[in-house]
Amino acid sequence: MQTGLGIDIGGSGIKAALVDVGTGELLAKRVRLPTPQPSTPAAVAETVAEVCAMVLAKQPDVAPRAAGATFPAVVRGGVTLSAANVDKAWIGEQAEARLSEVLARPVRLLNDADAAGLAEVGFGAARDVAGVVLVLTLGTGIGSALFIDGELVPNTELGHLEFRGHDSVEDWVSDRARQAESLSWKRYGRRLDAYLHHLERLFSPRLIVLGGGISKHFEQKMAPRLSLETSVTAAALRNDAGIVGAAWYAHHHV
Repeated sequence: MQTGLGIDIGGSGIKAALVDVGTGELLAKRVRLPTPQPSTPAAVAETVAEVCAMVLAKQPDVAPRAAGATFPAVVRGGVTLSAANVDKAWIGEQAEARLSEVLARPVRLLNDADAAGLAEVGFGAARDVAGVVLVLTLGTGIGSALFIDGELVPNTELGHLEFRGHDSVEDWVSDRARQAESLSWKRYGRRLDAYLHHLERLFSPRLIVLGGGISKHFEQKMAPRLSLETSVTAAALRNDAGIVGAAWYAHHHV
């Protein structure tokens, strides 16, 4: 069995688990600690080290050679170039190098939605789907991962498109917006449908996968209100997708 360590860094929580990177299955229940506030690079790195120590202590006979970590930012060359729901001190941070130092092993860092997308393409709802696939995570914001014949186009950030007078479409159609405005599922469904139609015109995808916390409502609350020609389905790995995708990515890029 090939084992990887996956870490999912978010604005409210930091989660980690050991992953069988051949099957995408978690080897044990994930560990979660709150994201420190303020979420500066030093504070987050310390919490990541604590979470990973807890994970590895549960299975001391397992020693993954590398770790993968997600981050809510544009990530290029191990550097975080933006910061969504975390301290702005992360902008321009050598994040991959910092995390590699505190974990004493190579770390590969990638955008959180890209990691979730890799998991869905490798093991979930988009497995073996050719052509253009779009994975969206609907939560506090909107993350996106774009694939062409299984190959990732990184850092697309399609939740930040200008749309219908909004500087960032996630302010209008994220789950945070739904809750803040107390939208009915009917009204929210109309917004989501309009946004997905816009993406359909831009990319002509073969499949759209909807993940994030809101995806558990897909079948009953969302699917009946969508009118796209493109197939739309719920993510299969749900809240484990980031951890699985990060572990897989690190295993294949170290």
